[in-house]
Amino acid sequence: MSKHSTECLIYKLNYWKGVVAIDDDYIDEVIARLRAADALNMKSTKDILTELGACPEAVKWAGRKTHKKAWGTCQRGDWLLWIAGKLNVDRKLLVLAACGCARTALKYIPAGEDRPRIAIETAEAWTRGEATIGQVRTAAWAAAWAAAAAWAAGDAGAAAAARAAAAARAAAWAAGDAGAAAWAAGAAAHKDMAKIVRKIIPFSVICKAIAGYEGKEE
Repeated sequence: MSKHSTECLIYKLNYWKGVVAIDDDYIDEVIARLRAADALNMKSTKDILTELGACPEAVKWAGRKTHKKAWGTCQRGDWLLWIAGKLNVDRKLLVLAACGCARTALKYIPAGEDRPRIAIETAEAWTRGEATIGQVRTAAWAAAWAAAAAWAAGDAGAAAAARAAAAARAAAWAAGDAGAAAWAAGAAAHKDMAKIVRKIIPFSVICKAIAGYEGKEE
């Protein structure tokens, strides 16, 4: 069997349980044999994170978790976006997830300051083919200036606004640089960001990306 994780196959087999006229015990046996046959070749979550250059904290957290468990239980939205970007997940999904994270921070933006919101909306429009990458970059720079202006104010409220504006800028930049997507989640807030990322990028997408990554390694 080729060197790629059995997670995708197992995920699909579990999905089909109770859907098709195949005995569930038979499917369980097939899954068990797949795991046994591929056990010597498949890379662990920890292995993949290490190869891709994840931070020591993330590698330690992964431990012996399966790909599915790691993706489903991680509470760090920035980590999820980072690995999705490293695995070359569809850029449009990355941008949408980053925008979803950045939107949660818009409540900290003062009334009348529209540049962060416009940056997010422009990036979202890009995913639909309704904006050019040039327009996205222009909006991102505008959000960056908004962040700089907020930081210059120097008080606690301004700091929150600055982080929100920076999150919007990062979400927009993700259209041109996948690495910026993770910053959008981190700058917005860690809490609930992971749920937003998983809603837009389900494990089935990550599964295919892992298979593609391991396929390139052969």
